[in-house]
Formats: sequence, structure tokens, C-alpha cells
Amino acid sequence: MSPKRQNLLERVAALPEELLGEVEETVDEILRWHDGVYRLSDDERAAMRKGMEAARRGDFVSDEEMAAFYRRICG
Repeated sequence: MSPKRQNLLERVAALPEELLGEVEETVDEILRWHDGVYRLSDDERAAMRKGMEAARRGDFVSDEEMAAFYRRICG
């Protein structure tokens, strides 16, 4: 085992039990990104369905709201 892998495993082993779920979710996400085909999680799939339903209803934000969003996020 490489020193880098050993260090990482030791660090994860030292984490409190309540953080292990977050570590698992993060590893799952990394693996999905590197799998070549991104597979949505159940939460992502639900969010996509919600967004598609809103689009079918014609529920869109205004250009001004989008501009304000980008200003807030991008500075």
C-alpha cells in the first residue's frame, strides 16, 4: 500500500463515527465522476424531476433574478 493511501485510510479511521456517512457519500460521488458515465443519486434524480416539472409548467426565473444570482455567487 502506498504511503499516501495508508495516510488517507488512517485519517478516515480516526474520524468520528458521525462523519463516516459524509466520507462514504463523497467517495461515491468521486467514483461516479470517474466511471465515465455519471449516474445520478436518488436526490439528484428527484431534483432533476422537480426542475423538469417546473420547466413544463413554464416556471422560470427572470433574467434579472439570474443576473442577481450570478453576482451573488461569482462576486
